[in-house]
Amino acid sequence: MRVVVGVSGTPAGAAALHRAAAEARQRGADLWTVLAWQLPGRDRTQRDTWREAAVARLREILDEAFGPAGPGVTLAGLTAVGTPGAVLVDVARAPDDVLVVGAGQRGPLRRLLRPSVARYCVARAACPVLVVPPSPLLAELGAVHRRNVWGLPLDARGLDGVTS
Repeated sequence: MRVVVGVSGTPAGAAALHRAAAEARQRGADLWTVLAWQLPGRDRTQRDTWREAAVARLREILDEAFGPAGPGVTLAGLTAVGTPGAVLVDVARAPDDVLVVGAGQRGPLRRLLRPSVARYCVARAACPVLVVPPSPLLAELGAVHRRNVWGLPLDARGLDGVTS
């Protein structure tokens, strides 16, 4: 049995990775982390360079997520060329696999520019799919960032008990 998780280096991807590790520990399964990547442009001469960069990025993501202690289960890392949804569905093809993906934040513009990996996987996977919603803290962080960009004052109503 495997728990397969798509990783991307985003906060939503980190939440999915930690949830997948918890699922693997609970089920006594191996944890397979998958980083899908695509060649930029049509230049195939640098394929090995891009593959090495993807492997290094996957190692970096796993080190940031688990540190030297690791996730507490058998861990396998895979990088593959392709779109994330298609790669994940291809890797998690056994009926007893569990596929874990992050939902991420989907604004109207992002929906137009990038299809949802989670929706793709739910519609096409041969195994159960667990979609991990984004953290509410991520939405709050985005709101603070927008306020900073626009030079708006901080809304201190939710800061009860904080003194300066």
